[in-house]
Amino acid sequence: MSSSPTESPAKVVRFGLFEVDLESNELRKKGLRLKLQDQQLNLLKILLEHPGTLVTRDELRHRLWKPGTFVEFDHSLNTAMMRLREVLGDSSDNPMLIETVPRRGYRFIAPVHDLKKEQVTQNPLTSIDTEGEDELNLAAPVPQHHSSDPASMPQNRQVSLSRAVLAGLALILFIVIAFLLFRKSLASSETKQISSIAVLPMENLSGDSNQEYFADGMTDELIASLARVSSLRVISRTTAMEYKGTHESLEKIAHDLHVDAVVEGTVLRSGDRVRITAELVQVSTDRHLWADTYESPMGDILVLQNQVAAAIVSQIRIKLTPQDKESLAATRPINAGAFEDYLKGRYYWGKRSEDGLDKAIHYFQSATEKDPTYALAYAGLADCYGILGAAIVGTIPTSEVAPKAEAAAKRAVELDPSLAETQTALATVQFNDDWNWKAAETGFRHAIQLNPSYATAHQRYSLYLIAMGRTEESLVEMNRARSLDPLSLSMNFSLGWRLYMARQYDQAISQLLNTIEMDPSYLLAHIVLGQCYEQEGKYSEAITELQKAAAMSPDRPPVLAALGHAYAAAGKRAEALQMLDQLKSLSTRRYVSPFYLAFCTSVSATVNKLSHGSDGATMTAPTI
Repeated sequence: MSSSPTESPAKVVRFGLFEVDLESNELRKKGLRLKLQDQQLNLLKILLEHPGTLVTRDELRHRLWKPGTFVEFDHSLNTAMMRLREVLGDSSDNPMLIETVPRRGYRFIAPVHDLKKEQVTQNPLTSIDTEGEDELNLAAPVPQHHSSDPASMPQNRQVSLSRAVLAGLALILFIVIAFLLFRKSLASSETKQISSIAVLPMENLSGDSNQEYFADGMTDELIASLARVSSLRVISRTTAMEYKGTHESLEKIAHDLHVDAVVEGTVLRSGDRVRITAELVQVSTDRHLWADTYESPMGDILVLQNQVAAAIVSQIRIKLTPQDKESLAATRPINAGAFEDYLKGRYYWGKRSEDGLDKAIHYFQSATEKDPTYALAYAGLADCYGILGAAIVGTIPTSEVAPKAEAAAKRAVELDPSLAETQTALATVQFNDDWNWKAAETGFRHAIQLNPSYATAHQRYSLYLIAMGRTEESLVEMNRARSLDPLSLSMNFSLGWRLYMARQYDQAISQLLNTIEMDPSYLLAHIVLGQCYEQEGKYSEAITELQKAAAMSPDRPPVLAALGHAYAAAGKRAEALQMLDQLKSLSTRRYVSPFYLAFCTSVSATVNKLSHGSDGATMTAPTI
């Protein structure tokens, strides 16, 4: 008696030229066994259970990994899928078998046919699947139909032959179409060249929140390594950090940052060893180009970072100059303790607060003591001293910190002149403290040549250019800096500040309002916005904005000076004199930059003019 198709489950599943034997756990192509790891085969079997239906990533996590298993799930799943597609000859951007549903899961889209072994053996005449008959009958035994009418046998054989011919033609057509689509896929992927990239904050897998600085530092280092490739635009770390813990889709992040690809990753530190997992995704096609895991001792961490960067560059097939190749290959041993202190220093430097800068100096100094040849740590010291001595911060006399900044910057360049960070630090000293205009410009331009993606070099070169009266060039550089770090408060404020100094007040107001929208507590943006309003004769708006700044920081010299000037320009004599008295009183208790003490004189002069009937509206606002 023949068995009914519903009486036994399918033992073999076929799709296209492939078949999966569910009993022996084998994948075959045209009868030839293909090598596939258990996890990849299990992934394929789960998808085949639900053809045409979305299988979520959560379901795959539950099915493929036992509860409590320590595994970097996203990376492991993406890697398994990438390997499975390689074996099947499928493509993520033009799939014929497995479709990716971004951020959700996967769907098996090819027709699937069940072969029942018992049925084939016991009743070879039974139709297995009429929908897939043209393909399946080629693999089935040739029917041996014993008819009582001898005349019917040639006819049956003719029908079988016709079906075989049709099936063969269909198979040939299928192969031709598959080949053409595959070539189109390759051509498509090659034409969509990746020229811009964002490295998202790496996830800290240690379970220790005190190790966040280390994960952030690994993100910084990978960004720095990739940024050395001159033809690749790499988003700066400040903007990248804005996406820490975000649930935004990769597609939206790439759209907002105007990049072609995104790197995601994890960091796991255990004792003296570090493991980094990274994955490269071409967002326009949701194509996972590459994923891998690297592990090394702390002392070899820079070698490891360069390996990751080199692997990413090789996948995006970008053209490298000899200098790019040299930069990616350049590595040196590093003291693990010094490296850790350096990462902590950059972490606190990024906060830009007085307390944060003090802590950053402590850690940078510690790094140089543990490794006297650590160029980046010296550059970090120079940056900190430069900010503390700037008039806009005004917490330490410039005469006290300028020599320290210069010594650290010169030592940094002496140790490693090939780094944009060291060249920028020295050029900043030459501009701010030495007033050596020619050397400063040469240094800034050289830093940009070394690393075109280093936003800080563009930002500081822009300040140099505006000081030299080269307004248009300055705005070009500042816009470049902002494009590399679009979510940085510092870059957005600096663009507004440059527009203010260029006397483009309407544009400056718009940019500064955007900056304040990003962070309403950002003091500098309120100060310069108030000055823009004053220059346009909008004294009420100017005073309101500067009063907001004074409420945030009542004893900040730039705020008191700017508010006093606005009162004077608006004809408010008593209020202007009050700001003048506050500033003078403050100077007896703490250091106040001579710039603002000099500015007091201008306020006083304006007040005196007011008492003699002058409106004082022509006074120029301070450039801070």
